[in-house]
Amino acid sequence: MSWFKRQTEKIGEIAPPEERTVKTEGIFVKCDNEDCGATIYRKDLKENLNVCPTCGHHFRITAKERLHMLFDDGQYEERDSGIAPTDPLHFVDNSPYLDRLKKAQKATGLLDALVTGKGKLAGHEVVICAMEFNFIGGSMGSVVGEKITLAIEYCVEKRLPLIIVSCSGGARMQEGTLSLMQMAKISAALARLDDAGLPYISLLTNPTTGGVTASYAMLGDLNIAEPGAIIGFAGARVIEQTIRQKLPKGFQRSEFLLEHGMLDAVIDRRELRGFLADALAFTESNH
Repeated sequence: MSWFKRQTEKIGEIAPPEERTVKTEGIFVKCDNEDCGATIYRKDLKENLNVCPTCGHHFRITAKERLHMLFDDGQYEERDSGIAPTDPLHFVDNSPYLDRLKKAQKATGLLDALVTGKGKLAGHEVVICAMEFNFIGGSMGSVVGEKITLAIEYCVEKRLPLIIVSCSGGARMQEGTLSLMQMAKISAALARLDDAGLPYISLLTNPTTGGVTASYAMLGDLNIAEPGAIIGFAGARVIEQTIRQKLPKGFQRSEFLLEHGMLDAVIDRRELRGFLADALAFTESNH
């Protein structure tokens, strides 16, 4: 005789507790600096102008973020936005140049690697050109050269100061000699700006290399850079292989260039607007 009987009828199933998950993806960011690696709350990073609050590492920002940061209330009038690149050489490497352009345009929402804005910085009317590294490495092609030249000519016409924010891997190889010609074209335009007695401030950010460094990035009346920015013509590895010597520590970083007289100042991004405002006020008082 069985004293106990297994209950086979389901009186009512007890539901398992709801699975609780905490979604943290995209909320935190790891510092790019290998010596830091701090985990940063994304909102805090944004409020700190994308500078690591632990080590001061400057994260790369987009061209439009840069303009929004520099202009008063983030307001500016974009100029020459409709100029688009072509493929005069019908260039093909791993993929056709036109395909690269379409991919970059879709990813960035821009037609090419530079955005020009006109507005006010601390009340001073100014034109700012900002390079977009996410567009084929911020490379300088015919469109970048044309837009910077147009910005310079506009400054000469309207008697306005010019700021160019460089962030580039150099000339765009897919346009061959046409991209190299932009170095001379922009340099000649800057000479006309200088003849007109108008100031040009060059801000070099990480990275500024190749033909951009070899032309307009180093031609400012005032050449300044963000901390830790890589600035140079050829890469460090190429230089070491060429001269067969080990390069000094920190070579091609903005602090090294400042120490050796290649820059006028290295300015923390959080202090940049104030520095530029003082520089513009100084130039206005001397004209």
